[in-house]
Amino acid sequence: MWIQNLSPAHSKNKRFYENLNIHKLFIFNRSGICFYGKDFTDYYKMEENLVSPFITALMSFSKEMIGKKIRTIEMGDVKFVIFERGIINYNILCDSIENERFLGEIISKINPRLIAYITKKKIDMDGEIMFDNELNEVIDNIIDDILSNELVLNPGEKIIKYMKELKLIDEINGTILLSDKGKVIYTSFNKIDLKNFLKEVDFRVKIHNNSILKLFYTFKDKRFIFSEYIQNKYFIILV
Repeated sequence: MWIQNLSPAHSKNKRFYENLNIHKLFIFNRSGICFYGKDFTDYYKMEENLVSPFITALMSFSKEMIGKKIRTIEMGDVKFVIFERGIINYNILCDSIENERFLGEIISKINPRLIAYITKKKIDMDGEIMFDNELNEVIDNIIDDILSNELVLNPGEKIIKYMKELKLIDEINGTILLSDKGKVIYTSFNKIDLKNFLKEVDFRVKIHNNSILKLFYTFKDKRFIFSEYIQNKYFIILV
C-alpha cells in the first residue's frame, strides 16, 4: 500500500565504497520533486527538497538562454553532474576529479531497473508522487548491486607498489592508474593538479583501442606523457 509522505525517501544505508568519489545522489522527476536521496559520505549536508528544484530551474534557465540544458555545475573541489533519463533526473554530487563517463554508465544501469519498478507499481511520476519504504529499499538494492559490480577493480598490491616506486624516480613528476572507463584508482598527484591533468587525458581514454597499447605524447606545458593499457582493464600514466 502506498502512503503519502511530504518528504523524499532518504536512504539510511550507510555502505561505503572504496575508490568512490561520490558524496550524494538525488533522484527527482521533471518538476523537480525529489523522491529519493542517498548519502555516500557525511562530508556535505544539504536538503534534497532544496537542491532538486534549484537544479531543475537551472536546467530550464540554461535551455532558454543557450539552447541546451546545463549538465555539470563545478564548485571548487566538488561538482553536480546531472543526467536526464526520460521521466527521471539524476543529480550526483561528487569530487571534481570523478569521471563523468563512469557516472553515466552507472546511471544507465540504474535507470532501466528503476523504470521497470515504477511501471510495475504504476507510479505516476508526473503527478503527485507517493512514497513508501519499499521504494526506498528497492532503489538502495539497485544502487548497491550495480556499484558492487562496477567497483570490483582490484589491481593488486603489486601494481600499486610499482606505481609508488616509479614516483621515486627523479624524472617522473607523477603517476596515475585509471580504469578503462577513466576512473582514478590511484594517483600521486594532488586533487588540483589531477583535475587539470584529467581534462587533457580524458579523451584519450574515451578513444582507447586495445591494439594501441602504448602512447607517447606531450602535454600542453611541454611535459612528456607515457601511457600504457594493461590487462584489458587499466591505464598506467607516467608524467
